[in-house]
Amino acid sequence: MLTDVATVLLAVISAALVGFVARRILDTPVGWPRSIVVGLLVFVSGLPFASWVVDQTGLLDDGTVSGTRHALIVLAVLVLSVAWVFALGLAVLVALEALFPTRPLRSPVAVVRAAVRQRRRTRRYFQILSIASRHGAGWLFHGRSGDAGDLSTSAQRAQAIVSTINESGVSFVKLGQVLSTRRDLIPEPYLGALAPLQSGASTLPWETVRPLIEESIGAPLETVFRSIDPEPLAAASVAQVHAGVLNDGTAVVVKIQRPAARAQVEADVDIILRLAHRAESRTRAGHDLRLENMAKGFTTTLLDELDYGIEASNTEMIRSVLALIAEDDHGRSIPIAVPQIHREASGPRMLTMDLIDGVPLSRAASRLSDLTAGAREHLAVSLMTTVIEQILVHGVFHADLHPGNVILREDGSLGLIDFGAVGVIERSQRQHLAAVMLAATSEDDVAATDALLLIVDVPDDVDLDAFRHDIGVVLTSQRHLPSGDGSIFTRVVDVIRHHRIALPADLASAFRSFATLEGCLTVIVPDFDLVERAIPVVPRVLRHMVSAKQVATSAQAQAAVTASLVRGLPRRLDTLLSGLEKGSVGITLRAFRDESGQRFLREITSEIVGTLISIAAVVVAVVLLVTDTSPELATGLRLFDLLGALIGFFGFLGLLRVVRQIFVRRSRR
Repeated sequence: MLTDVATVLLAVISAALVGFVARRILDTPVGWPRSIVVGLLVFVSGLPFASWVVDQTGLLDDGTVSGTRHALIVLAVLVLSVAWVFALGLAVLVALEALFPTRPLRSPVAVVRAAVRQRRRTRRYFQILSIASRHGAGWLFHGRSGDAGDLSTSAQRAQAIVSTINESGVSFVKLGQVLSTRRDLIPEPYLGALAPLQSGASTLPWETVRPLIEESIGAPLETVFRSIDPEPLAAASVAQVHAGVLNDGTAVVVKIQRPAARAQVEADVDIILRLAHRAESRTRAGHDLRLENMAKGFTTTLLDELDYGIEASNTEMIRSVLALIAEDDHGRSIPIAVPQIHREASGPRMLTMDLIDGVPLSRAASRLSDLTAGAREHLAVSLMTTVIEQILVHGVFHADLHPGNVILREDGSLGLIDFGAVGVIERSQRQHLAAVMLAATSEDDVAATDALLLIVDVPDDVDLDAFRHDIGVVLTSQRHLPSGDGSIFTRVVDVIRHHRIALPADLASAFRSFATLEGCLTVIVPDFDLVERAIPVVPRVLRHMVSAKQVATSAQAQAAVTASLVRGLPRRLDTLLSGLEKGSVGITLRAFRDESGQRFLREITSEIVGTLISIAAVVVAVVLLVTDTSPELATGLRLFDLLGALIGFFGFLGLLRVVRQIFVRRSRR
């Protein structure tokens, strides 16, 4: 019994020791479970294999050794035999690591959380799949539109998708609304079918809403509000809106988020990212359109929209931009109002803002008909000029400017609401976009194409001549199309999509805003021609981009940078000439100047040297083993046999280490 326990204990210790030595020799992370298993195999098979080798060499005569020299030779053979079993065990370990790389063990808490998320994701996925199958859109999930059953036309399939999206909840409705504005991605009739998507929902009872408001303000409702109407003004799947009055008498609207909205969105975000990754990795269209990056941008924006603190900041940015525009305009245009945010009555899931009196343009037909033609014209031109200045001059603009978010106020002015999506474009991109607009107004297809190529991501196989031709056709034909027969911006985006050119998200938002602006303008003035009216406006607006103050400031900054470079030029020139004179001029690769680059270079050099030494050792071992001129240590065993086995052992270990390092580096890419 004691002997059995000692044997088991020795086996465990030996296995752990072999596993530890294996990890040290390979110099890379190796899973402990498989290391211990390999160690046990080496322990179990090492001594029997060594005994068999000794028997095959005939070193033992009747199981005995004669003399110290003979005993040392037998011991050397035993050790080398066990060492080679160990080396073969390492080879098995390397093969296992190559096929099934070791992954770090997660903490139990992380495992439980991942299991909960997996369960929630799976349940939600099957729910969406069931909805899609019920509406005849199950083919979406395996990518074979030919399996759409009775849906024989594109229009029928588009309607099935819309029905699926409407029933799937807020995240997919938001996704559909975004896609309905991306003519660079979505063809007709899907584009038209997605356009009327609305994230409507049943209203929450006041008994549920009041505690949510008090939780957000951290106090009883009466400490901030004089009153709040229990009946909501509007309800959507993310939030609902109530009218109210602050204690100081200010009329406000209160936007309160539904309790379950964030949990559902987070589950859907995970699904959307996975589907986008699968589509990009498995389809040509998904790869060309970079669907995974687009999905990340969309889901980030979607999660940001759940934080009403971000929407409050967006509102203040638009307010600041409109104030600058009004200051530069000197009262020529009709002012556009933006609601004031009351932060003391707001929170991450509740937003309180001034009430913008009036009705949305989408429901203002009767009020617009009461205005004179001149008043409506002035209203449309003011809105057009303001939006153009937002995008081109200041680079901060309302990214969801549909007629439902533009309010016709009681006094005949305009107001903007809903700033969950705000676009931001840096100055260099605004300059390129301005060049596109100038070229479009002057029908210069070459300049328009060149300016577009500066702001889009162009694949290598794009036919630039065909692209320029199609842009030219749009610019020429747009002037002669009847009013309301499509926006020039949507047609340009159609050309971009046709040539499989990726449009950056911020610029796609700008083009979308121009297109939706045209929709708002035609509501105010049905025959309003945006391109024709923009011809005299754009040059005047662009003068604000290149004001004397901005030019002077930019020139000063460039001069400061140039002066710094010029000051260092004599020293660099002297260093170069001195090096040429001494013959010591060298080239420094920037990629290897930092510590990480130097470390990479050292690792590569070390691996190359190690590989060459290991190969040389194996070659030397083979030469020694096939040479039969060395001294004979025993019958059938020569000195070079032992030396060859020893050198070959170390060469074999070196090659295993190199192979393992190759797989480690590949897994890190």
